Amino acid sequence: MNAKQKQINAGMPDNQRRQLLKTGAVVAGSAALGYASLARAQSGPIRIGHLTPMTGFLGALGEYAVQGIKMAAEEINASGGLLGRQIDLITEDSVNPQTAATKAQRMIERDKVDFLLGEISSASALTIAQVAARNKVLFMSIGARSDTLRGKDCNRFTFHVDIPVTVMVNAAGEALAREGFVRGKRIYALTSDYVFGHDLSRAAKSFFARNGGTVVGEEVVPTDLTDFSAHLVKIRQARPDLIATNLAGNQVTNFVKQYSEFGLKFPVAGFNLNTADAWAAGEDNLGGIWPTVWHHELKTPGSQAFVQKFTKKYNRIPENHAWIEYVSLMMLAQAIRETKSVDTERVIRYFESEAQFDVLKARKAYFRSWDHQLMQEAYPFTVKPKGQSKHKQDFLLFGEAVPGPSESLEKLAPTKADNVCKM
Repeated sequence: MNAKQKQINAGMPDNQRRQLLKTGAVVAGSAALGYASLARAQSGPIRIGHLTPMTGFLGALGEYAVQGIKMAAEEINASGGLLGRQIDLITEDSVNPQTAATKAQRMIERDKVDFLLGEISSASALTIAQVAARNKVLFMSIGARSDTLRGKDCNRFTFHVDIPVTVMVNAAGEALAREGFVRGKRIYALTSDYVFGHDLSRAAKSFFARNGGTVVGEEVVPTDLTDFSAHLVKIRQARPDLIATNLAGNQVTNFVKQYSEFGLKFPVAGFNLNTADAWAAGEDNLGGIWPTVWHHELKTPGSQAFVQKFTKKYNRIPENHAWIEYVSLMMLAQAIRETKSVDTERVIRYFESEAQFDVLKARKAYFRSWDHQLMQEAYPFTVKPKGQSKHKQDFLLFGEAVPGPSESLEKLAPTKADNVCKM
């Protein structure tokens, strides 16, 4: 205590002097507790809030998503963690958009998560992204594909990993056009009634119009529809040259199975079909041309190693949502290592630097700085000729990567001029 302070204290009544000493002790104690809390925060686990649908029409895909991200977290922890800290992965069923938003907020407030990851439903991803932006928490939207999320509803706290609707339509559409299924053809569409399906429909209609096709009818169906018989009757009456599906999740599986049972012979193609749903449809029911973001037959060392590890661990072949969740957490891990931080702003700046990531494909990927979309290869696929499959998940025939090896990864994606995204 300096001389001036002694003089002040000497002139104080005893009760004031005692109160001052108590206050000083409280302040010192609070500071010590603050330093201790900070130390615990810097040495405790890195908490990841993971939301994905485990029930409903996307539930089968969510099961793969959970397995993929869990495997990535276990590998990271087994190798020593990140910055000397373990990953604490908190996974919950997102259920629907309202529940997803509530759970995201609870993860931030109660669980004190450092980052939010996951989701497949575009509608739920939108509500999670809004929560992330309000709370200034980084959200990696892993499996949602709606263009709207990257367009008018974009925000600087959200990064998009899966290929967007426009890329899916262009990837499958170019293959359809090469095979003569578009120009001069009459097309009948089926569209899932939520944000993703409507985005698919808009992009598909634009592609058909640019390439000389005509949409002669469209059925908008609820996401919980399981019986397509009424729609199949309308298709039979319309007699189109091509049926284009803008459906999602197990809707596609249900439709192609029932289409086969009806005995209709019109060609079927679509702009969204995850490999798990294709497997569920079965070799005898599926046909046409479809897009995917990844598949287990990719002949890169990274993909083959991932398939081997996943199959050994879970006793089944990984589907594209298992892969994308796995690489998403690995990309976040790279950002944390490079920035030596879990600070949201630092990680955002790292992603926006267009740093490259190994996503187990032939070419590395990067996030575009202005709309936060991951630029990567995609693949068209169809069905192998009868008798060529070796087992029940071996009947898909995958095409070469698009864009091609000498083309820009941004060739099929919406351009900045076409996108209304403003961060």
